[in-house]
Amino acid sequence: MIEEKIKKLEGEIGETVRRRIKEFEDVRKEKEERIFQELAFCILTANSSARMGLKAQREIGEGFVTYSEEKLREELKRIGYRFWRVRAEYIVGARWLIPEIKRLFEMPEEEAREYLVKNVKGLGMKEASHFLRNTGAKNLAIVDRHIIRVLRDEGLIEEPKTLTRKRYLEIEEKEREIANRIGMNLAELDLYLWYMKTGEVLK
Repeated sequence: MIEEKIKKLEGEIGETVRRRIKEFEDVRKEKEERIFQELAFCILTANSSARMGLKAQREIGEGFVTYSEEKLREELKRIGYRFWRVRAEYIVGARWLIPEIKRLFEMPEEEAREYLVKNVKGLGMKEASHFLRNTGAKNLAIVDRHIIRVLRDEGLIEEPKTLTRKRYLEIEEKEREIANRIGMNLAELDLYLWYMKTGEVLK
């Protein structure tokens, strides 16, 4: 049972998970420009990897806020990011959100996600959920390929050919049931499921 596996992992990596969750909560206390860097990170992880997103965040940092679109394209290309042209456009195009980005934390989490998906080009359900989780949200699932494969391997879902909004919400609900049975939130569960597939606790 997946619940037993996660409970076992809790004894091994529980402290690391709790520390990471605290780091996420602390991000929303930062200045708007720093929070926007987290949004840029999540835009970059779409169809890419968390490691590449982390590399970009580490090397570009405030440039996500200050660089011209041309300069941002050059920097993304320099570090080996595949989709340097379109993602630079998305990040620069999302800067209108910076002055009001903290308003998202006053909304119900699902409403904040809807707002981001509808209004920020480059953010789908997964990316918007990822950003909100990385800034302290607790009850949204990040349904990516790693999570899907863990749930598939455990016999809990069939791997979808395409991840529609309806299917995303169904898988999120399946995760919520697991989290409720274990007594944790979806933010915590995501880190455990990710670890089960990758052996790492990233973000």
